Parts: sequence; structure tokens; C-alpha cells
Amino acid sequence: MSVGSNGVVYARSHRARFVAELIEFVRFASVSAEPKHAGDLRNCAAWLAAQLRKVGFDRVEVVPTRGAPIVYADRLHAPGRPTALVYGHYDVQPADPIREWQSPPFEPVVRGDNLFGRGAADDKGQMFTHVKAAECLLRTAGSLPVNVKCLFEGEEEIGSTNLPAFVRRHRRALAADIAVLSDTRMLAADRPVITESLRGALSLEVELRESAHDLHSGNFGGCIHNPLQALSEMIARLHDRDGRLMIPGFYDRVRPLTREERAYMAEAGPSDAEILSDAGAERGWGERGYSLYERTTIRPALNVNGISGGYQGPGVKAVIPARASVKFNFRLVPDQDPHDIDRLFRAYVRRIAPPTVRLAIRTDLATQPAVVDRNHPGVSAAVEAYKKGFGNAPVFLRSGGSIPVVNLFQEILAIPTVLMGFALPDDRLHAPNEKFHLPNFFNGIATSTHFLMELARIGLGAFHDHRATSFPLQAATMEVVL
Repeated sequence: MSVGSNGVVYARSHRARFVAELIEFVRFASVSAEPKHAGDLRNCAAWLAAQLRKVGFDRVEVVPTRGAPIVYADRLHAPGRPTALVYGHYDVQPADPIREWQSPPFEPVVRGDNLFGRGAADDKGQMFTHVKAAECLLRTAGSLPVNVKCLFEGEEEIGSTNLPAFVRRHRRALAADIAVLSDTRMLAADRPVITESLRGALSLEVELRESAHDLHSGNFGGCIHNPLQALSEMIARLHDRDGRLMIPGFYDRVRPLTREERAYMAEAGPSDAEILSDAGAERGWGERGYSLYERTTIRPALNVNGISGGYQGPGVKAVIPARASVKFNFRLVPDQDPHDIDRLFRAYVRRIAPPTVRLAIRTDLATQPAVVDRNHPGVSAAVEAYKKGFGNAPVFLRSGGSIPVVNLFQEILAIPTVLMGFALPDDRLHAPNEKFHLPNFFNGIATSTHFLMELARIGLGAFHDHRATSFPLQAATMEVVL
């Protein structure tokens, strides 16, 4: 029996413990967006570090930042072999609205083949597959086939605020040949996916003010421009009837796809019906001339994430609100730059804002789009790993989501990231009743195990050869200075 197969057998024989540990992990209310959970984030990071020490990583550190701690670990006993940097995030989205959960979001429970709880799939369950894969190999073979470094952060859900400075400061310690993260989706439990592109993101908040305080709508209705009405009128001027954005210059740098690329997407990707089913919606909406899958991956979009202003309680309150605000989120495609789009958006909003209100715009997040090279040896290793872990070859799909660290690793460490996801379309990421399919948890552990074995089989030379023809990178150093 091969080393990888022994590891898979080990995982199966320790199934109950692995699930119990994942339940412990999900129980932490590590919500990075809410300051009241700062203690939960610290406790979760400490728990994760203890897990990494127990598994057998040599160096494990919990590094404080101005926000949530960063957990680093490594095991570097394979000289002359590739180095893999495993990334994940232990922070989670807020659980609101709580009333829609069938069970408390931070009291994880197994129902059937699924573990329910906030963060079960995004990203605790997916990242934990790599920790457990390392344990399987170390317990059965006594070593890892390649050098492994782990970088787990607690701020991904709020834009990885402190991660860029950390990566720049420790770029030598983080040097690697390939990064891998599991924070994306498959098509189905038997249809694995390697994500080959991500959309960028730009989040802004627009606020309108009219008066110093709320006004009586009987005394002032009809003579004072209601900020909520003005805001609604502005929102209505962002899209035309065909679903295209009306911001001048917005589409100037959108990268067009060839007919062959779109044909592959139509064949391999989800159908309109599948996407509507996953969304629980009856009809689609968006830019004319594109499928729903194309609208969410190769075309940019602007979403209204929330509107606030005025009275929100029960019954009637006859007021004109003093202020109104809206949260916007752009999803951008190659080669759109979020900073350029920020500038274009601000200019357009200032143009359409009525003179009767005071306007303020704040940028909260800016993330570049990303594209992964299908021909990279790390991607080839992932293809073979999926075949062994799930029994089927993966397809290459584009994602409408954004993961800031992919560009960060490319720009600072000059390494690509393999996006090897294990979540399912119905895992309800960011929504109530989030879950993780436990068969995917164990198939993910097997896939991660085989991924490390495949990296060793491919060898360091393949990475050096590919690097020489793509972008320059100094040889990965074994020096660790944190």
C-alpha cells in the first residue's frame, strides 16, 4: 500500500475524532467584522496553533497584529523538494439573521452527512483538510513528502487588513514554490473543480445628508429632499434596462473571452437552471447576451449590499430622515483595476447626486482580479490529487468571488496559488444554516494528502523550469525568521 493510501486509511479509522475536532473549531465565534468577538478570534488562533503542534509541525507561532492574530507553522525536512505554502482563514462571517438558523450558528451539529455551523465550509472545514492531511502523512510515514508552511489568518472576511504588511515583512520566511488554498466550491460531490480565475472586489459606502436631525414629515414633507428618496433615485441611475452599468469608462478594460473559451464554460460550467436552483430563485437578472454563469464570472457586476436610513421599527413614525446610506460592492474582472473603478464611480456619483443633499463616499475594500495558469506544475499536481481523492478529474471553472491573498502571493512572493476547493453549491456560504458535507471533508483530506505526494513526484526542477518561462523568482529559501 502506498504512503498516500496509508494516510487515507488512517483518516477513515480516525473519522470520529476528526469530526469532533472540526466541531471544536467551528464552535469558536471568530467573527472578524464584529469587535465584540476579538477574544473569540484570539482563542480560535490559540486552538489552531495547538492543533498544528499536536499534528507535528516543528515551528508554530501565533503572531499578534493590530487585528486578529496570524498563525504560522512549518515543517521543513525535505531538502531539494518543493515547498508548499498552505493558506486558510479561521475568521467567519456574522451569523445574522440568527432567527433563520435551524440550530445555533456556533453550536455546530451533525445532521445526516453534513456539519451545520457558521464557518463549517467557509473556511474552517476546508482549511482543516490540509491540517489533517499532514497528520495522516506524519502518523503513517513519519514525514512529509515536501516542505510545508502554513499561514492561517483571521481577517479574510474583512479584506485581510493586516496580512499584506505581514507577508511583506516575512517574505523570506514565507518563500515557497506554490501556494494552495481551499476556499472555493465544487460543482457537486462527485464533480471537483479547480478555480482558474477570481473576480476582484471594490466595496464602498455612500452617504447622503440633508438636515442636522430627522424632520417631521407633515411639517417638511414636500419641501425638503428626503435623503432616502434621493439615494433611491441615484441607485436607479446605475444600471440601464439591459443590466449594464452606466458609469462612463467602466467597461473599457474588461478582458474579452474567445469563442472557444466561452464554449468550454458552457460545457463545463453550471447551467442557468442549476444556478437558479442554488440561489433558490425563479428568474435570473443581469447583462443581456451572457449566461448566468458568465454574468457571475467573466462579466463585472455592482451589487447593493445594504441600505440604511429612516425609521425601521414597528408601526408608524412620520419623519424625513436626516441621513441615508448605501453599501455597494463591485465584482471586477481582468483587467479592471479597482482603484480606477473607484475613481470612475466617485466621479459618476458626484455627477448624479442632487444639489439638495451633502454627499460622502468611503472606500472599504479594494481587491484585484486573479487568473491562475492551468499549465503550472502545481495545478497539474492538483489535477492528479483530485482524481485519487474524489475518483474524478476536476474541471477548470471561473469564480465570481474574490480572495485577496491570491494577488498578494503573486505580487510579493511571486508564486501562484492553486485554488482547490471542497465546498458544495448548497453549503450556504455567508448565509444562515451554513454547512460542510462531511464526505467532502474526508475526500478533501485524501486529496490534500495526494497533492503533497504529487508535488514530490513532480520535483523541484519542474517548478524552476516553469518559473523561468513565466515570471522570475529567487530560489525558495529554507531560512525562517519570524
